[in-house]
Amino acid sequence: MRGLGLLGLFLWGLGLAQASILYLPLDDRPPNWGPCAWERVACPPREVYRGPEGADLAALRAWLLASPGEKLVASLDALAYGGLLQSRHLALRAEDALARLGPLLSWKVRYGGELLLFGVVPRWDATQRQRNLAVLEALASWPGLPGVYLEAVWDDALRNSPAPREARALPYPSRPGADEAGQVLLLRALRPGLKVAVVYEDEALAERATPYEGIPLRDTVMGLLQSALAQRVSLEEGPDLVLYVYGGRNPRKATHDLLRLMPRFPVALADLSRVNRGDPGLMAYLVGLGLYPRLASYASWGTPANNLGSALAQGGLFLKDPEGRLRRLAEAYFAYWWGEVGRPWVRARFPEPLPVEAQEVAALWPYLELEGYRVDLEDLRFPWERSFEAEARLGWTILSLEFGGRARPTW
Repeated sequence: MRGLGLLGLFLWGLGLAQASILYLPLDDRPPNWGPCAWERVACPPREVYRGPEGADLAALRAWLLASPGEKLVASLDALAYGGLLQSRHLALRAEDALARLGPLLSWKVRYGGELLLFGVVPRWDATQRQRNLAVLEALASWPGLPGVYLEAVWDDALRNSPAPREARALPYPSRPGADEAGQVLLLRALRPGLKVAVVYEDEALAERATPYEGIPLRDTVMGLLQSALAQRVSLEEGPDLVLYVYGGRNPRKATHDLLRLMPRFPVALADLSRVNRGDPGLMAYLVGLGLYPRLASYASWGTPANNLGSALAQGGLFLKDPEGRLRRLAEAYFAYWWGEVGRPWVRARFPEPLPVEAQEVAALWPYLELEGYRVDLEDLRFPWERSFEAEARLGWTILSLEFGGRARPTW
């Protein structure tokens, strides 16, 4: 574990994990691990998560039991199996998986905090689907315990996938998604009751069954709002945040909508035009008209539920934090750029596992300015040695002469 033993984890927990909110991510891919760098929550040491190998479960349990807090947002699959990838194929009896979840209740008894938990209904190709479902079914009594919230999210439901039906048969809330689930529950933990108005690019989108979801888009949106404990309101009622749902039909019309909405409300933009990629036409309008830096949040990196959940969570969590909002927008732009430019370039040139030469793609990073700062791609790494996800270290430089163009610390 690269020099971090159980004693070190225990001491780390006593000394540093005093934040009121703890977060135990699904794994260390950027969408899941990202909140650990947001200065909102306490997380396990990064060394506990080991990429495709999965989490060190003994170290994860040690960190948890040594870390007091008022609320804990936690992935069941991380504690039971080591992460999402491992949950699909790890040979483990349901009884043993359930025993690995016992420390969650021990933490609650020890510290009296609230549990906000999510488990994943597996996708079609998981060899351990029935085992995972049995574990989720065995947790039926947990939501009845005081201070315990539990939900199930289903992962990548292709046409005719049984996952939506299986999830809805569980006696607690369920919805599509997976990699954004931690972010959404953090919004529930940190800002419950957020008033959100939902605006669709085209109202007909609400009835469309989106890729990997298996249900109408309006149901996905409502499920996310319920997960976040957000309150849906109309524009006339004065929302804290507007969630704008873009389906890729007309970027020009969407831009006009944003021009109308943004002077009145903070707007979180979820780009659902393509899976794992945004719409370059819409982004050209956003950047060219100076709208992108004024957004409350933006997401285009994943499936529809991923993007909706990320935009909603980040928009709500950083409403009153201008610098944090810009940081999240810079990260979201990197994710957009990676899907549109970086990933295709790397896949056309390198096999996986990726060699270090794949980092040469960083030379393609464009000039990006956000409210008087130039955003630079200072470093790029592939935590899972594959092209699907990339982890960036972004730096910014003040462009205004008033500040002398001084470089600021890396984000």
